[in-house]
Amino acid sequence: MTATGDGPSVEDPDATPPAQWRLPRLRVDVDGDWFDDDVLITHAGILANLRSLLKHDTQGYFIQTRVRIPVEVEDVPFVVTRIERRGETLHAFLGDGTEMDVDPATLRLGPDDVPYCAVKDGAFEARLSRAAAFQLLSLADYDEGTGRGALRLAGREYPLRRSA
Repeated sequence: MTATGDGPSVEDPDATPPAQWRLPRLRVDVDGDWFDDDVLITHAGILANLRSLLKHDTQGYFIQTRVRIPVEVEDVPFVVTRIERRGETLHAFLGDGTEMDVDPATLRLGPDDVPYCAVKDGAFEARLSRAAAFQLLSLADYDEGTGRGALRLAGREYPLRRSA
């Protein structure tokens, strides 16, 4: 309980919400758009707050406030909208307005050959949008005979292959 005894403590991650309060139903669709129930969240400040509080563990995605609020994620929570080569690095622009260098060793091809990579210091995985996927493929070498592709950066080769 809080010092005033009026609700769960911020320090107690297993606290249950008061009986009159209903947990929001937060979800992130395949395009990285956030919803509260079926209402699209468009306010930039609210979106920035939700994204900054998002966490992931073995039980799934969640936001920890006074209580743990589950977040349903249709695929992955972030989408790379643009990817480019900057010298010997791979640089990504995310749908949330952030940008960062990407470790090419984290690139993988998922179902239907959709590329994914680690973002946010490796804390999350992001799906590359169709445009970003084409941008990535334009940076890679493809061997028609073997059907294999590879990205070459900083003297290293990073195979583009399906994950298991």
